[in-house]
Amino acid sequence: MNNASTTRFCLVRHGETDWNIERRLQGQIDTTLNNTGRAQAERLSRALAHAGQRFAALYASDLARAQQTAAAIAQHNGLAAIATPKLRERNFGFFQGMTYAEAEIRMPDAYRQFKSRDPAYVPGSGESLAVFSRRVHDFLAAAALRHPGETVLIVSHGGVLDIAYRLAGKVPLSRPRDFPIPNAALNWIRHDNGEWSLDCWADESHLSGASLDEL
Repeated sequence: MNNASTTRFCLVRHGETDWNIERRLQGQIDTTLNNTGRAQAERLSRALAHAGQRFAALYASDLARAQQTAAAIAQHNGLAAIATPKLRERNFGFFQGMTYAEAEIRMPDAYRQFKSRDPAYVPGSGESLAVFSRRVHDFLAAAALRHPGETVLIVSHGGVLDIAYRLAGKVPLSRPRDFPIPNAALNWIRHDNGEWSLDCWADESHLSGASLDEL
């Protein structure tokens, strides 16, 4: 049980999609789960139900791959998913729909800037890392105020979980990622008296076999 000032967050990246396998930048393009992703979501749902963890709310990105994952979780856990565009993946602008390899070949200079994790860099009509991180920070801070002493479940995307990890682990936006973000894994952070901290990350014990990392 949380103390009165602590909000715990269980963050889940959606299940696998075909574009994950192809290493394609999905961003805010509305892709759906593949058969493996649907099976991952089902295992995740049953694992949460078996653990008996009580959640005050289930928030999910309004993109289809997150909504499908959240719907599977809700089925076995007595939860109704609250959809929000605030939990969408980063808008990758002109990179969306390309594989990482295609982006590097077609737009080498832009891709170099993108991979440098410059917080101010904007890929065309997309979002900068700075703007994207503020969107995620604002949502998490508001949820912490809304749910003091409670535990909240969030279903979202690799980029959102990247920002959450950096917030809780005090990792700069510009630092290359050195932590995993697998599909359908369990990731725990907490907020207490204005401070964020990491509890547990990338728990895949409920899945049969390794799931794909965000990168």
